[in-house]
Amino acid sequence: MTDLFRFGISLPRDLLDKFDRLIKEKDYPSRSEAIRDLIRQELIKEQWQLNKEVAGAITLIYNHHKRELLNKVIDIQHNFQKIIISAQHIHLDHHNCLEIIALKGRSKIAKDLLGAFKGVKGIKHVTLSMSTTGMGI
Repeated sequence: MTDLFRFGISLPRDLLDKFDRLIKEKDYPSRSEAIRDLIRQELIKEQWQLNKEVAGAITLIYNHHKRELLNKVIDIQHNFQKIIISAQHIHLDHHNCLEIIALKGRSKIAKDLLGAFKGVKGIKHVTLSMSTTGMGI
C-alpha cells in the first residue's frame, strides 16, 4: 500500500460485536483489513453495475448424458468467445460434469453469457463469481 490514512468509525455496540464475530470467523487479522475487504467488494459491485471491464468465473453443473446439452454449452461458449479466456471441464461422477469458465470483458456481456446458460434446459446449477481486473481497485 502507498499512503495509509486513519479515520474513526462510530458504531452501535451490538453491530461492532457482530462485526468482530465475523472478523474472527473469517480469520481477518484486523478490523482494518476486514473493512478494506468490504470496500473492495463494493467497488467491484459498482464496476459490474456500470458495465466496466471486469473479470469473473461462471460455474456450471450439468448431466452430460442429457441429449444435446453439451453441444448447447459449447455453442454458447463459441458465441461469447470474445470474453471467455479459459474453460475447464471436470467429470464429477458418471453423470455430472462441472464446467468452470473464466472470463474478462464488459460486465453486460458477462451477464448476457450467464443468462444464456440459465436458459438452457438441463443445466442443474449455474453461478457467476464477480471479480475485477484490478484496475481502479
